[in-house]
Amino acid sequence: MSQLFAQRRFMRFWLARISGTTANQMLMVAVAWQMYELTESAWDLGLVGLFQFVPALLLTLPAGQVVDRVRRSSLFALTMLGQGSVALLLVWATLAGFVSREVILGVSVVLGVARAFQMPAQQAIVPLLVPESMLARAIALSAMGMQAAVIGGPALGGLLYVRGAVDVYAVCTTLLLLAFVLALLIRERHQPAQEAATLRSMLAGVVFVWNNKLLLGATSLDLFAVLLGGATALLPIYARDILHTGPEGLGLLRAAPAAGALLMSLLILRWPIHRRAGHVLLASVAVFGVATIVFGLSESFWLSLLALAITGAADNISVVIRSTLMQIDTPNEIRGRVSAVNSIFIGASNQLGEFESGAAAAALGAVGSVVLGGVATVFIAAGWFRLFPALAQRDQLVQDKPANP
Repeated sequence: MSQLFAQRRFMRFWLARISGTTANQMLMVAVAWQMYELTESAWDLGLVGLFQFVPALLLTLPAGQVVDRVRRSSLFALTMLGQGSVALLLVWATLAGFVSREVILGVSVVLGVARAFQMPAQQAIVPLLVPESMLARAIALSAMGMQAAVIGGPALGGLLYVRGAVDVYAVCTTLLLLAFVLALLIRERHQPAQEAATLRSMLAGVVFVWNNKLLLGATSLDLFAVLLGGATALLPIYARDILHTGPEGLGLLRAAPAAGALLMSLLILRWPIHRRAGHVLLASVAVFGVATIVFGLSESFWLSLLALAITGAADNISVVIRSTLMQIDTPNEIRGRVSAVNSIFIGASNQLGEFESGAAAAALGAVGSVVLGGVATVFIAAGWFRLFPALAQRDQLVQDKPANP
């Protein structure tokens, strides 16, 4: 393939993903703050994550089957359109005055359905846009763009929310429609799976990951680390009740991990991870846990921002290594289904992690929940050294292929 042509295709996808991610992050800030204004309940903040996770869990494996059979760019475009419709509904609900706890939980379900298809589609499309020699850098650049959006989205969402939730939702609608149009312009090398759509083929990704202990270790590491160590759902509580700031402060807190991740992406682009990939991955998760403990104990806004930025930088290292391993070590014909399995792990760690944080905070308080999660993450990183030696011993990200005789 022409390298210039590949770069153009990738850039369309990159811009679509940035636009969609920016809107999604703004949406999450507004929804979380609006829910906390309505109910002042840590439990309800956790339910927002749970209501996104359950449909994603139920649909992700069938979604992986679909991703391996249809044009991935078209499916990604439809998920952008679906989320744009949710944002437009929230504009209407807020203007008409019928936004409520139930409405927010209902749109959370729709977002979960959309993401069940979005995540495997956007993960599996990158290897079809660029040659393998460019894949690691493309993933790092994609992560950098995503993190830039995760910085700008929450910050912009928090600032706009000062004017009102309608402004946030209106901008989200516009950005998601832009992402929809950009995604429609992508034309990847479509290579549909040829095997019949059966229960066995749907579970092929699960079987592949289970039998590949390196991939199982990498994906389960992310699952437990973010499930236990994530504090995103509790940020409205920290912003208002512990750090004594408003929605603009919440936006900055949500943006801080992405700021750290963006800086780390730039460093990885300049100095790619060539050796000792397994050790670097496990060490980054341990750093994530320690920084989470610092955030949980902090009563200083600026120290909290710094701790969250470090969690983002550490998580970005994990994302780049795990994503590259997943794409390099998986055959294209089942890449959608393997990406779907990865999406389940990511969804469980994010959305289910938000529910876990809310439930733990209801029982232990916000500080106790975050600190306990950070301690557990450090132990998880240490335990994975022994449980998954193939992961710990992985040296190069892209293994040298044997020369043809």
